[in-house]
Amino acid sequence: MKLLFLGALLGLLLTTPQGLHLTTATVTALASQPLLVAFVLGAVARPYLPLVRRWTR
Repeated sequence: MKLLFLGALLGLLLTTPQGLHLTTATVTALASQPLLVAFVLGAVARPYLPLVRRWTR
């Protein structure tokens, strides 16, 4: 289902030239902020990291 939505979005962006330029400008502006990029990467990777458990006494 996600691939269907992604394909529809890409098709829409390719048919409207202004949408492609606007999307490229937005992604470039967001990617130029390292703190935001680090936060997003951490949020995406968090569910796949193993849980660290404390010692039981």
